[in-house]
Amino acid sequence: MYSPTIKTAPIGRVLVANRGEIARRVFRTCRDRGIDTVAVFSDADRDAAFVREADRAVHLPGSSPAETYLRGDLVIAAALTAGAHAIHPGYGFLSENADFAQSVLDAGLVWLGPPPAAIAAMGSKIESKAMMADAGVPVLNRLQPDAVTEKDLPVLIKASAGGGGRGMRVVRSLPDLPGEIETAAREAKSAFGDETVFCERYVETGRHIEVQVMADTHGTVWAVGERECSIQRRHQKVFEEAPAPLVERVGAGMRDRLYDAARAAAKAVDYVGAGTVEFLADHDGEFFFLEMNTRLQVEHPVTENVTGLDLVGLQLDVATGLPLVGDEPQMHGWSIEARLYAEDPSADWQPQSGTMSGFAVPDVTEQFTLTPVRGIRLDSGTEAGDTIGVHYDPMLAKIIATAPTRLEACRLLAKTLQDSVIEGVVTNRDLLVGVLRDPVFLSGEFDTGYFNSHDPGDLTRAQQISPRLASVVAAVADAASERAGAVVDADLPSGWRNVVSAPQTRSYLNGEDETTVGYRFARDGVLITTPPLDELRIVTASAEAVEVEQAGLRTRFRVGRSRVRDEQRVHVQGPDGSLTLAVVPRFIDPSTLATPGSLVAPMPGVVSRVAVSDGDTVTHGQPLLWLEAMKMEHAVLATADGVVTGLVAQGTQVEPGAVLAVVSDD
Repeated sequence: MYSPTIKTAPIGRVLVANRGEIARRVFRTCRDRGIDTVAVFSDADRDAAFVREADRAVHLPGSSPAETYLRGDLVIAAALTAGAHAIHPGYGFLSENADFAQSVLDAGLVWLGPPPAAIAAMGSKIESKAMMADAGVPVLNRLQPDAVTEKDLPVLIKASAGGGGRGMRVVRSLPDLPGEIETAAREAKSAFGDETVFCERYVETGRHIEVQVMADTHGTVWAVGERECSIQRRHQKVFEEAPAPLVERVGAGMRDRLYDAARAAAKAVDYVGAGTVEFLADHDGEFFFLEMNTRLQVEHPVTENVTGLDLVGLQLDVATGLPLVGDEPQMHGWSIEARLYAEDPSADWQPQSGTMSGFAVPDVTEQFTLTPVRGIRLDSGTEAGDTIGVHYDPMLAKIIATAPTRLEACRLLAKTLQDSVIEGVVTNRDLLVGVLRDPVFLSGEFDTGYFNSHDPGDLTRAQQISPRLASVVAAVADAASERAGAVVDADLPSGWRNVVSAPQTRSYLNGEDETTVGYRFARDGVLITTPPLDELRIVTASAEAVEVEQAGLRTRFRVGRSRVRDEQRVHVQGPDGSLTLAVVPRFIDPSTLATPGSLVAPMPGVVSRVAVSDGDTVTHGQPLLWLEAMKMEHAVLATADGVVTGLVAQGTQVEPGAVLAVVSDD
């Protein structure tokens, strides 16, 4: 049995070997217990909230994870420099690195995680599945990549040391297998430092169920409730909830079998601390072991909310040898978590970067700690004014609703998301609201293929207000904004004439659709001439808010603004949804126009691989190069048949809008 080093004095100072929301979450428990906190930070995180919040902070030179948060030697040196007694790994980065865990112990520090041997045993998905099979836990058989045949398809490539969807690919055609294995291995190497991948049969429509475990050094293992995480994109979780709707439907028999399997998995490796045993289940309640995450999970707040436990606090307790006391905790009520990402679901989930000009979640009950009975919990490392860069995962926040029932929790979370101020970058906010209000999701009868049958674009657009109405609001607010900044005749309305004149116009883009608004300031207020909107009247207008009346109903809209590179954006938000519009400039700088046939970078990133050369003839849909951004690779495809010229070199760092290549028919 693993026994951690027990300090003669209590832990008084903890370094968190992580960043953002993760670090802030651990800091919260430490503050509640009177423990000093230490942050480590990269160049990119120099001004981040978690750095300001820590009692002490140590700089790790560089911006990429490989230079900073994945350098275990630098992290341990920082802990010793800061006088820390213990290191908490958070989740991600080095949290499941057995060598790092052992190095922490060798340095005389307390490791706030499981035993290095348990991490190593579960760190290889290949070896862990064999171990679980021996322990009587049901598993899916592993396939050797070079032995996959047509009858095995489709298969799922997985990173042996990975998680979070990195290094994961679905393959449905044998000719695609070698290339996808190569791509998955590169992603795994970049994210985890280990390029080992393997294959297994891909279950198209399963349910992702996981069990939270907590174990002490005295032989007690708790199964602390289950969670369901079946709503996923690119094998990354979007929603998590506790209890699991599937388990609630199937019944206590499934829950008992899940808990028994999870405890057996933990005991098989002499586990200590917090961990999660993940299973893939079918609709009838049969399940198979996927992996064990030997760390705290991103979705742990939902378990805390329904059990009343502080899981980080329990990590501190068991790491210093204290026993788990009392009966195994039971779940009460319902909690559901939405992951807010800087990404565009309608554009193949492309990650986004830029400045968060506005970020505020209303009616937050708690931050980084459990929310009993009913309320909203916010776990976020993002604040208004923060820059969302390309080096790290694009998750902005976790917004968690707790209520007595699932339906009430879903309604509360949807309303909170809809009313949140989220401006400056494209996010998945409208998609999240769309899912939370979808009858299929509310029924609980969904699976991991949800987004195969529910178009993300349709779900997103269903939560957006009319582009015509949004454009009218934007035009009136922009006119008021300009007038508020006037230095001459500031008391006159915008565009004032003492005789009737032609309306002023402003144009806005929603995607590629342009709306032109014609308006005129008259004695009775603002008159909208185009586009036609029945019975619409502007009641009040300022730079930040516009109130309209339509068919006797008054509605107030909030208006915010941001700039993404050379594009001015206006964010219009009302009680029925929101919409972000791009301002159409009155005059276009010819130097900003790209050569016809140009393929531009859809996001900031590094050109990780180039598959063609200048002068090559390519066909529509052919991959030309790959961009690595936010720990994922994104293929750039030819949009037409033609000849490639102006190809960028591998290793080039590019910004959105940069020309990567030109494909012409000349």
